[in-house]
Amino acid sequence: MSHSPDRVSDAPIYDLDPEAVLERDPRVLFEPRFLSALHAELLAKSGAEQARRCLLRMGFLHGMQDAVRAQAATRARDACAPALVMRCRSLPSAEGIEVHGDWPDRREAMGRLYASGTRGADCCALSAGYTSGWLSAMLDADLLAMEVGCGAEDGSACRFVAREASCWGEAELRESGLDAIPFDAFRALVRAREARQTAVELAGFASGTFPEEFQLDREAACVHIWGPVMVIPFGGADEGLRALELIGVDPEAAEVSVVIVHLAHAVVDEAFGAMALEQIVQSAEAWGVETLFAEPSSLCERVIAELDHPPLLVVKDLEAAVVTAFQIAHSQRRLS
Repeated sequence: MSHSPDRVSDAPIYDLDPEAVLERDPRVLFEPRFLSALHAELLAKSGAEQARRCLLRMGFLHGMQDAVRAQAATRARDACAPALVMRCRSLPSAEGIEVHGDWPDRREAMGRLYASGTRGADCCALSAGYTSGWLSAMLDADLLAMEVGCGAEDGSACRFVAREASCWGEAELRESGLDAIPFDAFRALVRAREARQTAVELAGFASGTFPEEFQLDREAACVHIWGPVMVIPFGGADEGLRALELIGVDPEAAEVSVVIVHLAHAVVDEAFGAMALEQIVQSAEAWGVETLFAEPSSLCERVIAELDHPPLLVVKDLEAAVVTAFQIAHSQRRLS
């Protein structure tokens, strides 16, 4: 599908449908053979200037999408890392945000070199776009990264400087092609797409259809963490509290906002067992986390009913508890 100029920008770009671009796994974009083929095709069909603009916009969309996912941290674990390896350092600037860095892998530079067969400067348009999108989302500003040294020319690391769009001169933006990036439109598009994806995931849970990454291993006595939801098999206060401590020390648990204590087959007496459950609930509250109990036995139900610090909800089925936990987490994000 071809891109409709009035949907996103006044500048038509060869064969760029933003929605279709975002369907592609960004990791594929930075695979060397794909990069080489992509550069060769765009250069042949649209020329150097339009190819650069297409690559910049394509990269920007993926960089912004990956950053939004990293901030939310509600999807696959590897979504938290950018697809492009970047080394960045922020420098003081009187004019606003300024970031200097490099792309040490030089993947796009080598792909462009293989595609054209000639050495040249400023070849990494996809990388510049991705970095612009990533930094713009992470720093909540309109940032543009411009390549200032390319490995396709001298074999060194590819270097860039990123500044707020208003700090670049008009001539610099036109020459680099960075004037082709519509910040507001792309930001709205990425946010809308992520919101739709979240709704699809929640609908899948609500219908009882669980994606593969959310499958529960009931036989394994291990903690499950899926973005904002943690499932803890109950084995006493010490084990439960150690699991909750992951929220403060494990980056993969940093976004947990709902904990499910799985009570299947657990023996909970009215003394030590009840005390253990209350400790877990109170510790979760201290982390700012809601607690659900799942699959309690009839004996557990009586103990739970008499707790001084009960959980938010008690759910009969573990899968239903996971559905509910994601719905609660989604509501929390909307209210925050």
